[in-house]
Amino acid sequence: MSRPSFSVIICSIDTWKFAQASACYTRLLTGTSFEIIGIHDALSLAEGYNRGLRQCRGDIVIFSHDDVLFLDRLFARKIKERMQDWDLLGFAGSSRMANPPRWFTANWPHLHGAVCHWSNLRPDMLELVIYGASGWPVSGGIQTLDGLCMIARHDTATATGFDDDAFDGWHLYDTDFSFAASLVGYKIGVCCDMPYIHASASVQTSENPYYSDVYRKYAERFAAKYRAEKLPEFADSPLQGTCIKVHDHRTLMRLWNETTFRRVTLAITRRCTANGSAASVFDPS
Repeated sequence: MSRPSFSVIICSIDTWKFAQASACYTRLLTGTSFEIIGIHDALSLAEGYNRGLRQCRGDIVIFSHDDVLFLDRLFARKIKERMQDWDLLGFAGSSRMANPPRWFTANWPHLHGAVCHWSNLRPDMLELVIYGASGWPVSGGIQTLDGLCMIARHDTATATGFDDDAFDGWHLYDTDFSFAASLVGYKIGVCCDMPYIHASASVQTSENPYYSDVYRKYAERFAAKYRAEKLPEFADSPLQGTCIKVHDHRTLMRLWNETTFRRVTLAITRRCTANGSAASVFDPS
């Protein structure tokens, strides 16, 4: 049996979310050979992804949350073409790993990509947060990625693996995986041109998981693991992205283009150069 082009690995304990995610990837990958591997009893995301990685046969491996919906009909073609030049791709990330170990800690000018959030706190609204696009359609020189969706060559993924000993919970598995890959020289990029919606659990409540005791435990493990790298310290500051509020996916698709990203990147650069101000909000309606 020939190897599939894509393996999609999804850790999920929610049958409805898994069904939605599977249907989305089936639409995106129709016309290619692919497999979808569901891990429904993961001890941690790192353990679940490692288990899926041992099972998968695809040349390209997609590690995806179960609450991500991609809207780009050219998803498969773009990823296939880009994986000829890149080892690991994500959709939001930083070109500088920092301490505390969050992908967005280093802030401007190191942040790249965008995230479109949907929250059940505001189900009538989508929030497109653009962090920057130093390159289009892919920003390079990335050291760490947000784990909402990470796409790797099979050999890159197996050589790097997920540290399920140190990160045996739900935090920093993605930061560790992408940073470890960057340290050995893998070429990592952030795709800026592929619209998607993320219904992240972290935006479904008013609590910030990055200030929890559990997160701090894994942050200490990360700092100990990479002590030799002497990660730069950054003080907490508001995220220096631009939030655009929209009320339907058609508006989102219309706004998600190179011109918008270039203009927002320039505006962020000017604002942060002048005074380091926090994120702005634009409502096109």
